[in-house]
Amino acid sequence: MVKALDFIDVPPKIGETATGLIVILHGWGANAEDVASIVPFLQLPQYHFVFPNAPFPHPHSQEGRAWYDLSRDNMYEGLVESRKLLIDYLQSLENSTGIPLKRTILSGFSQGGAMTLDVGLKLPVAGLISMSGYLHSDIQNIETPATNFLAPVLIMHGKQDQVVPLQAAQKARDALELKAVPLEYREFDGGHQISSQMLDVARTFVLGNLT
Repeated sequence: MVKALDFIDVPPKIGETATGLIVILHGWGANAEDVASIVPFLQLPQYHFVFPNAPFPHPHSQEGRAWYDLSRDNMYEGLVESRKLLIDYLQSLENSTGIPLKRTILSGFSQGGAMTLDVGLKLPVAGLISMSGYLHSDIQNIETPATNFLAPVLIMHGKQDQVVPLQAAQKARDALELKAVPLEYREFDGGHQISSQMLDVARTFVLGNLT
């Protein structure tokens, strides 16, 4: 039983006060180091970044991690545990970083993008970014924060994605629009990847919602 998530911590330069907190979740079979490598390309030196590792080992990669099982026989096994661990982790960050949830952007790629939408819609965060992600279930079953505040969402997806089809992003877009969630939706040429175009749009989204 995993009791806490380990993570990579990238604070702003010494002596600088963080403008806000950005949490980025890796995809299935990747790890925190993979997504931490994008920090220089986001060009947001005044922000505090954290990159949690998913709690489960990946079945086909020694260093890879998983938020839940994606095999056909055990679809989404582990999601309930990961969801609770991630919510607890996000709520603990105010104490460890001094930055509240209302000044936190939650982001993720692929399975991490799915976790971002799943968990982030339940919390009063400043915004959500899903890159090549998807919804786990019908959006109607997702509870919004007690404040009824709906965080703005940015969904980005590659048109030629052969891992998570573009239709998954379009389905998420349509479902969020029905819930009147403030939404920005972007499609790009490319496959299952975090492109430089995505990072540019993500940076603009962060600056627009957390300055």
